[in-house]
Amino acid sequence: MRRHALRPVVLALALTAVGGTAASPANAAPAAEPAKKSAALGRTTLGGADPSVIRVGNLYVAAKSVNGGVAVRTATTLEGIAAAPPRQVWKDTGNLGEVWAPEIVHHNGEYHIYFSAGRSAAHRMYHISSATADSGYSAATKVALPGDKWAIDGAPFTFNGQRWFVWSGWAGDTNVEQNLYIARMSGPATATGGRYIISQPREPWERVVGNPFINEAPEPILDPNGQLHIVYSANGSWSSKYCLADLRLRSGGDPTNVWDWYKSNGCLFGSYAAYMMDGWTPTLHVDGPGHHTFVLERGDIATSPPSGNRFPTMYHAVAKGTPYEWSNRYWYTGTAVWWSKTTYRRANVPGPNTDIGYSLKFFE
Repeated sequence: MRRHALRPVVLALALTAVGGTAASPANAAPAAEPAKKSAALGRTTLGGADPSVIRVGNLYVAAKSVNGGVAVRTATTLEGIAAAPPRQVWKDTGNLGEVWAPEIVHHNGEYHIYFSAGRSAAHRMYHISSATADSGYSAATKVALPGDKWAIDGAPFTFNGQRWFVWSGWAGDTNVEQNLYIARMSGPATATGGRYIISQPREPWERVVGNPFINEAPEPILDPNGQLHIVYSANGSWSSKYCLADLRLRSGGDPTNVWDWYKSNGCLFGSYAAYMMDGWTPTLHVDGPGHHTFVLERGDIATSPPSGNRFPTMYHAVAKGTPYEWSNRYWYTGTAVWWSKTTYRRANVPGPNTDIGYSLKFFE
């Protein structure tokens, strides 16, 4: 994400073939973005960052921040997203400010896109919707989140019959750290009840790069046991230490109770061995992978993949051998697989110190 600097940046979408090298063991179209080659991976790429891709029937649908608004691409294959023409479906005519990280889902027969817009401390979440993937979207409505604090990277999902919203935000009105919050939803742009913190960047491996320290880009998914996971990005996106980590809700746990969440003991997808969870190894071809998307049917976690086979993901990263700058980020396709009997450990907090369940292995 573009977060914490005032200088303008050129965001970079890269697509490589699904099933690449293992990263760990176990309305009017905007101008087309130029294709270029990634020397590290030898694949045709396009500029882009912060991927969000879902599958609706035989159609893959991607949303991306572009030209002061939101564009949608559609294709019949995941790899085809790279060559698909972008159609701008929303433009910031109200001068809200920077538009970051659209998140697309298909729910109750409509496409819903959530994105953050604003300047500095004014960033809030907004929502648009349409019956059609790449046209006819509504005007933007501010998402009424509890507390009305700085908020980015929001993602809706349904769990145990309740609609939820998870996002990255500040506790107060200053940029001390970015935490992950969750709230119940009563409508597409309305929360009900309070906001509940579920993660803070307090582990050593997620405090390698800071000022502020960061948990962001939360993406929900269900494991084969039906347990809820929130896979998120840690460390600053301006650094190659950016990585993916996991929150796992204990079996029968309450999503609003922070002590029912167990955190992976290190990065699950990253480029530095020192910060990886024990048994996970760093990437071979890219640096700083993060802000991923699980390519789920309709973006619905009820369709989360079962155990046994790799399933598609997308993430952004910078090719190894390339300066780690926002302008060098790309979308990459990758895969993941559920990894059973994984222990997450913690100490000096209420509840059991260990929890055993599924984790994830990611592949470039």
